[in-house]
Amino acid sequence: MEKSLSMLAAVVFLGGLFDAAGVLISNETNASFSLFNTTTTALNWTESVTVETTAKLQDRSSARWTPTTPTTPTPPPTTAKPKVSTTTVRGKQLDRKHISQDSEEINNKEEEDDSDDKTKDGKKEQECPPLGLESLRVDDSQIQASSFQRPGLGPHRGRLNIQSGIEDGDMYDGAWCAQFEDQDQWLEVDAIHLTLFTGVILQGRNSIWSWDWVHTYKVQLSNDSVSWKTCMNGTEEAIFEGNQDPETPVLSLLPVPTVARFIRINPQTWYFKGIICLRAEILGCRVHDPDDPYSSEQEPQSKESLDFRHHDYKDMRKLMKSVNEDCPSITRIYSIGKSYLGLKLYVMEISDNPGKHELGEPEFRYVAGMHGNEALGRELVLNLMQYMCREYKRGNQRVVHLVTETRIHLLPSMNPDGYEAAYEKGSELAGWAHGRYNFEGIDLNHNFPDLNNIMWEAHEMAADKSKVSNHYIPIPEYYTKEDAVVAPETRAVISWMQDIPFVLSANMHGGELVVTYPFDCTRDWAPQEDTPTADNAFFRWLATVYASTNLVLANPNRRTCHYEDFQQHHNIINGGAWHTVPGSMNDFSYLHTNCFEVTVELSCDKFPHVSELPIEWENNKESLLVYMEQVHRGIKGVVRDKLTKEGIADAIIKTEDHDHDIRSAADGDYWRLLNPGEYQVVVWAEGYFPSMRQCHVGMEPRPTICDFSLTKTPIQRLKEIRAKGGKIPQDLQLRLRALRLRKLRASTKVINRRRESQRQQQARKARSSGAHRA
Repeated sequence: MEKSLSMLAAVVFLGGLFDAAGVLISNETNASFSLFNTTTTALNWTESVTVETTAKLQDRSSARWTPTTPTTPTPPPTTAKPKVSTTTVRGKQLDRKHISQDSEEINNKEEEDDSDDKTKDGKKEQECPPLGLESLRVDDSQIQASSFQRPGLGPHRGRLNIQSGIEDGDMYDGAWCAQFEDQDQWLEVDAIHLTLFTGVILQGRNSIWSWDWVHTYKVQLSNDSVSWKTCMNGTEEAIFEGNQDPETPVLSLLPVPTVARFIRINPQTWYFKGIICLRAEILGCRVHDPDDPYSSEQEPQSKESLDFRHHDYKDMRKLMKSVNEDCPSITRIYSIGKSYLGLKLYVMEISDNPGKHELGEPEFRYVAGMHGNEALGRELVLNLMQYMCREYKRGNQRVVHLVTETRIHLLPSMNPDGYEAAYEKGSELAGWAHGRYNFEGIDLNHNFPDLNNIMWEAHEMAADKSKVSNHYIPIPEYYTKEDAVVAPETRAVISWMQDIPFVLSANMHGGELVVTYPFDCTRDWAPQEDTPTADNAFFRWLATVYASTNLVLANPNRRTCHYEDFQQHHNIINGGAWHTVPGSMNDFSYLHTNCFEVTVELSCDKFPHVSELPIEWENNKESLLVYMEQVHRGIKGVVRDKLTKEGIADAIIKTEDHDHDIRSAADGDYWRLLNPGEYQVVVWAEGYFPSMRQCHVGMEPRPTICDFSLTKTPIQRLKEIRAKGGKIPQDLQLRLRALRLRKLRASTKVINRRRESQRQQQARKARSSGAHRA
């Protein structure tokens, strides 16, 4: 499989460029840095910018580049005329060496290679981060263009990985496209502050109808957007290589990183059957400018000292192990299965009694990384582990209450094979879909059994619709066959769901900003249709809880990610109303188990740059905590045998006006998520008389206790006693006698009525016959 070189590899190249071509960086005054002709400011733009090779390029959070004047300018080299070349980072084959891990448990793993740790801990120089066209940090007003065909193809659409609407010609097309086809067209980005520009990432147009991309382009730089200087490659204008298809991102590094405020992409050649269209991201580090009153302002960062970086499989395992070692009394690591390539699906359990289900304590889960290239959820879940461990030790009462009253399960990577593929590419070079699917090419969010249509078809065919099961719908036979297309990751999660009585869950995705709730699958295969569950009101509450406390989702001034404005729906939407997803994990969880689950689309950018992770944690921290607390809404209790006081498993709990039942767990405990109100609840189990009671759910964020004691039917008790070969107790004999007497009397009445009816029919026939003879 052909791969583009990852951003990490691009950094190595850039670092080597600094070391090997330092003369160009510090001395090529006339060739590269005589961009601006200002003589009165503190920054002399007619002189070069010296970049210390020991400093390298740092992340946005720590970078401060100070232009200085070299002491002895050196004239440009006078060697032979160089080739007009690009600095494009080309693809490479994905290295799978580190993916093939041994099968030992995480706590028994050997110590990792120290040299690898040193490389990942920052001893290798890092690239400048993206300005934020993809993540929307760059505002629409900062992007200009020489021309555009129509508003839907305006400069604001020239963002890396932006997705188009279904129809070409609407306001949400998939790129910036110039109105004219000549070499004078450009897309301009204003960085607002002085920036050390280091590279450009280019993509073609996203469209199902048109094929358009740029083959080659020039880069121009300016400090005032009036005087422009073309980026040079030696003594000639640099020609950068663009795209060969619409979707693959291509990174090109500037031959000499250059300080400026404005940057232009100037297409030179493009696909011969198309027009000038592109999507882009710009790499650059902000530098100090003494004339800029806002230059000293720090970028927003997190107040937490967590491990904010992207973790590959090895790093993820090490982080989980470190959390377990820091908080051994409340954490446990276990595996629920393996991916196709043999990577374990590790889960972190957080509880005051890890490894055991406690009676009455609800089970909660977060699942991330179902799509491997949607990496933010993975990092948020890892950050959540660290945060809860640290805050529990500090005595944070909110966290302590969650840990002691809830059994929490965190699965950071459901699709580790897909993540490793996207991680190798890098955050900006993975594109929109690379790593989305598992190694077999299966979309895991379409891979669960489609129980929706089974239930709907049974409901339509049934004479008595009340007899149709609305919960615990079994897995269909075809799905269990050996030749069924079921991913090992999906099998592992289904088994996990059946082993643990989960009550509430959220599935972390990326690429949009919205929270969706079931049903995800529509009836009659409609592409879009609001398809509510019996618990629609509570699902809307769950979605609103997360959306309203998320700092980005709750911002009324935020920009639309791609082409759908979810703010008109208060940032929540029914899954089917967005687009139908048969075989989703959310629907399966609701129909096959007791668990309620929503999907959280966390960010417009599926794989945010590492510099974005601290602020993304701040955006989601409160949402992650408050959503977990919703597992304590509604009613809960224990269904017991009235005589033995033992819990009754699989008792059915039916709530008035809710056509969706749940069942008790193995110990007899149950949890029914409900909004505030008065409810009539009926519980029954096989071999028991049903029991009913009124349960009140208040506004307080704690459950109402509604326990039930069921009495066995005499026949059931008789069966159990006879099976054990025991003597039938006298009280049971008396009850059986009375029961059978009632049955005898009832049957006698039926028989008497039938005989009376027959006698009356015979009498009428006799009278009719006598009258005929007379």
